[in-house]
Amino acid sequence: MFEGLFQPMHLLVIAGLALVLFGPRRLPELGKGLGEGIRGFKSAMQGGDPARVVREQQTSTSITESAQTLESK
Repeated sequence: MFEGLFQPMHLLVIAGLALVLFGPRRLPELGKGLGEGIRGFKSAMQGGDPARVVREQQTSTSITESAQTLESK
């Protein structure tokens, strides 16, 4: 049923729709959030330190906010 679901042309259409829906400025933020979520999930599944995951997320958020501030100037 799902055979050949993610062919290159399908992935290009999905990427195009994401670009149209969210715009080029919002896509990096969405990707970063998705990556942090996956990283946190993996850490939780492996019994990692949840405080470390929170610290990493706060650090990356402050870096992103700093970059956005510089970009807007």
